[in-house]
Amino acid sequence: MRPSNRNRILDAAVRVVQREGVTAVTFDSVAAEAELTRGGIMYHFPSREDLLAALHQHLAAQWEATLLADAGRPLDELGADDRLAAYIRVSARSATRAELQLMLEAANRSEWAAPWSAVLERWAPLPEDAEKDAASMTRLVARLAADGLWMFEALAYRAMPEAQRRAVADHLVRAVGISDGS
Repeated sequence: MRPSNRNRILDAAVRVVQREGVTAVTFDSVAAEAELTRGGIMYHFPSREDLLAALHQHLAAQWEATLLADAGRPLDELGADDRLAAYIRVSARSATRAELQLMLEAANRSEWAAPWSAVLERWAPLPEDAEKDAASMTRLVARLAADGLWMFEALAYRAMPEAQRRAVADHLVRAVGISDGS
């Protein structure tokens, strides 16, 4: 059986977004990037909206795979602290242009935000009533700091040295009182 071109198309669409932005994602641009025909793209994604929705799902699934790899165990074997620690460590990796642009696009479309939100809820849910519990507040602040670390280069327009990124992530994990998992 011949493998599907679906992932090839989605990876090509990510490269288009990375290089030229979300508005550059068209059947023609993705077909050229994937070295397929426009019809080949439309076979898998009948509309641009379908392609963009699948692109959000694709990147969110890749993100979750990275979280699972960092955690080293299946999600159902991880406690809340293990999931938050993995989230912090993975967030120490800089966001790509494609990830940032797609997440910004998802902010206004619940169907695009859903895959991202589902990953966040599994790995780093916002604690309820954090203002009433010091440990919950610490977890919330660590989550927010990890989010900021992930976006740092896009906001500061400069790179943070890798050793410093790892040190910040390790500090956040320790601040929450979680073993570093190393």
